[in-house]
Formats: sequence, structure tokens, C-alpha cells
Amino acid sequence: MIRALAAALTFAAGSALAQESVVSAPGAVLRGLDKVNGQTVDVEVAKGETAEVFGLDVALGDCRYPVDNPTGDAYAYLTIWERDARQAVFDAWMIASSPALSALDHARYDVWVIRCMTP
Repeated sequence: MIRALAAALTFAAGSALAQESVVSAPGAVLRGLDKVNGQTVDVEVAKGETAEVFGLDVALGDCRYPVDNPTGDAYAYLTIWERDARQAVFDAWMIASSPALSALDHARYDVWVIRCMTP
């Protein structure tokens, strides 16, 4: 019983420590790809703002990164929809180091997180 309690406290302390080492950034750098012609574009989006990436509107809810690795392990909450459409085609967290884990599923365009904008 005591070992289980100690393990639970260790896990909770580790989770709290991991949460403290993550910082919210003022914005994110995203990359868009037009799969038809191979054109790419990099776009900076501020938190709470919407940017156009080819035929898509991309809203950034938040971009977070670990203090010890701000460029490699960034993750952002993105809402993506086609222009003049009401329903989002993507509404989730996307991880910069592993964009395939939570990817936009669109026939023509691809969007992924490159990094958070750090102050």
C-alpha cells in the first residue's frame, strides 16, 4: 500500500515538473504545401489569430514548447478550414517533431508546425 502511494506521488510530482517546464509562445511558424504544384510557404501566426495558407484558413489557439528544446518539440493547437466553409477540416494539437501523429487530411494542401515563435 505504501509503495503504491509512493509511486503515485512520484508520478504526480513528475507530471507537475513536466508541466512547469513547458512555456506558451506568442505565436507559431507553420509550413504549407500545395501538393498539386509542389509550392511551399512559411507563415507566422500569432496566438488567437488566423492566417491564410493557400486555400485554407488556419487559426492558432496556442503554441507550447519545452524550455530545454524550443525548436524541436513544439506543439500547437490548430483549427483549419477551407475558405468560405463553416466546418473545420482539422481541429487538434499538432506536434512539430512528429506531424504525422495528428495530421491534416486534405486532398490538395498540407499544413504542419515548424516551431513556436520564441521571445
